[in-house]
Amino acid sequence: MATNILMPALSPTMEEGKLAKWLVKEGDTVKSGDILAEIETDKATMEFEAVDEGKIGKILVPEGSEGVKVNAPIAVLLDEGEKADAVVDISAAMKDIGAAVKKEVPAAPTTEAPKAAAAAPAPKADGARIFASPLAKRIASEKGIDLSVLAGTGPRGRIVKSDVESAKPGAAKPAAAAAPAAGGAGIPGVAPLPDARLLYPAGSYEETPHDSMRKAIAKRLTSAKTLIPHYYLSVDCNLDALMAVREKMNAAAPKGKDKAPAYKLSVNDFIMKASAMALMKHPDVNASWTDTAILRHKDADVGVAVALDFGLITPIIFKAQTKGLVEISNEVKTLAALAKEKKLKPNQYEGGGFSVSNLGMYGIKSFTSIINPPQSCIIAVGAGEERPVVRAGKVEISTIMTVTMSADHRVVDGGTGAKFLATLKQFIEEPASMLL
Repeated sequence: MATNILMPALSPTMEEGKLAKWLVKEGDTVKSGDILAEIETDKATMEFEAVDEGKIGKILVPEGSEGVKVNAPIAVLLDEGEKADAVVDISAAMKDIGAAVKKEVPAAPTTEAPKAAAAAPAPKADGARIFASPLAKRIASEKGIDLSVLAGTGPRGRIVKSDVESAKPGAAKPAAAAAPAAGGAGIPGVAPLPDARLLYPAGSYEETPHDSMRKAIAKRLTSAKTLIPHYYLSVDCNLDALMAVREKMNAAAPKGKDKAPAYKLSVNDFIMKASAMALMKHPDVNASWTDTAILRHKDADVGVAVALDFGLITPIIFKAQTKGLVEISNEVKTLAALAKEKKLKPNQYEGGGFSVSNLGMYGIKSFTSIINPPQSCIIAVGAGEERPVVRAGKVEISTIMTVTMSADHRVVDGGTGAKFLATLKQFIEEPASMLL
């Protein structure tokens, strides 16, 4: 009997994905474990394996399709001996796919209004504003049509030439089609932001459609910033001792036949280790919020933010408190390389109890980060730079680094966060203390 192959859920939070590439074709025989396709989620591109054996009778979703909902039919598998004509009626499946595959086509600009001035708002009788092209306004004036009773069919509900030409004086306002959700939509008491395209001349910009990663980042960070009560704590750390230890350790790295050192520790490797050790001393910070309880984690699973050309991802060093600096360094490099190739698996970037975001290599002195749920804290690490410091009444020059922690006030109280940062500062300024 023919059965549907469904879009898989490749991570606990996956709701939809892109069918990036089919690795089989109609008529191919497959068995359990064979790779059928490459599925692109918001974070990675993953292989999808067959769970049953049979013959691919029909491919329902072409490769390259975006927004395919989890559990939507993507192909039909035939049992042994069945022929392709056994797939008698796939109309129901195709209806499911039609609802599952979102064809996102950017709204085309109208030809009668080449500039942003074309979208200039006209006043409504009730004081609100409506957007109409100059040509539409001129025609409306000539025909004696009140623009406020019209529903525009142009981009973002703008009234265009065809709307006015088909309208009659005194016509009632027809039901408006649902407009794309704008920023802030759906948040009680928060007015949605206007679509930015209404504010710029047509042709003055190029549109880059959102890919799955960018949409996921926008959705996730908007939720985090809106729903998590952030507060921020900053501390300056003296890097003089850490830099000296780092230099000695890198100089002592064994070299292979190619004379390349076996490792090269970065300042961020020390920060990752220091964060893990501080988390073990302050379990109240190593925690996650749920509506019914606070989850206190037994291990220090520390995420490291990796900037990509197409977005941002935070792979995790699990049980970082048990790992040495070299192991942490090598693991971070491996995970970063996988991230840039979109080959990370969900179990390599989901969860965790804490994150480190470091923009010091770009010369950023200090900044704040948005918490990465379900975690409760993230530290934003700035550049180590020479600054004057006062010791025993004398001004000296030291390498200072500013660390700013964003914390979820539902989980971590201010005093608890301050004590954690003090311990983190101690580990950074006295690297040997991490061995105690």
